[in-house]
Amino acid sequence: MSETTGASYAAAGVDIEAGDRAVELMKEWVKKTQRAEVAGLGGLGGFAGLFDASALKRFERPLLASATDGVGTKVDIARQMGVYDTIGHDLVAMVMDDIVVCGAEPLFMTDYICVGKVHPERVAAIVKGIAEGCVLAGCALVGGETAEHPGLLGADDFDVAGAGTGVVEADRLLGADRIRTGDAVIAMASSGLHSNGYSLVRHVLLKQAGLALDARVEELGRTLGEELLEPTKIYSLDCLALTRTTEVHAFSHVTGGGLAANLARVIPDSLHATVDRSTWTPGAIFDLVGRTGSVERLELEKTLNMGVGMIAIVPQSSVDVALTTLADRGVDAWVAGEITERGEHTTGAELVGDYA
Repeated sequence: MSETTGASYAAAGVDIEAGDRAVELMKEWVKKTQRAEVAGLGGLGGFAGLFDASALKRFERPLLASATDGVGTKVDIARQMGVYDTIGHDLVAMVMDDIVVCGAEPLFMTDYICVGKVHPERVAAIVKGIAEGCVLAGCALVGGETAEHPGLLGADDFDVAGAGTGVVEADRLLGADRIRTGDAVIAMASSGLHSNGYSLVRHVLLKQAGLALDARVEELGRTLGEELLEPTKIYSLDCLALTRTTEVHAFSHVTGGGLAANLARVIPDSLHATVDRSTWTPGAIFDLVGRTGSVERLELEKTLNMGVGMIAIVPQSSVDVALTTLADRGVDAWVAGEITERGEHTTGAELVGDYA
């Protein structure tokens, strides 16, 4: 076969040199996420990420917690805006805030970035955001994969996914079995839409209403694109701080499905969580989506977080310390409801009243 006419990987659209360049650019950011358990154990570019499990000897019965997730169609907003260094925060939040719900300390994370064409600076910017998110979550970024899929994705298209691992002492595992009647439901404010419901948001604001991402929206105080790209709040270290300063029975990460559905996931069959809407006012973006698309409140609440990104369930005796701890960490939090006995016609969790 002729050396000049034969097929090649590059001719098929895969640029190995660009991939190598991307790895070089991201190394400095990954290094910033190192914990003591990964220092000196290989480095970026190996076939597997390493973590020194001897660190788990401090636990009597360590339980490993794992989670995997992506950020949904929010990546399309990043693509259209040409902003790639914030979407990684969303990825870390989606993974590590699921892990901390059971009381687990985030340990390490890996990522997967799929692109139509490797633009090294863009890939490095995505990893920069992931690394910064890992620092905020207290975990190490120990490895990942960048895959180039020409012909399957457009040259500017991309998607991200990640997987993480955490650890919790068995006798400190949080969940439904700890919850008791009379417990308080503490809400922690979201930073915005987070990374859920963007198919609805994009349909209503961009397709139906024809709003431009670079258009300033007065009620938002910034452009629509800036609002939609607001990074997801990472609560991992805030939740762990609560477990150290006071008694916590359970957490609930408010993601796809909304507040009530996610809260119901941690409520035992015999109990019921009531959340009072009048204890907070959802941010302007939620009203904009609802009003612009004539979306009914129940549909909004089943799709978006409505201003609450994480829930902590604590005994009444722990409320003051919990709120003080969160306030000291800069987290806007309030008592939003309570746990009661489940009645004949009640479900795991419900929202009552009207928003303030």
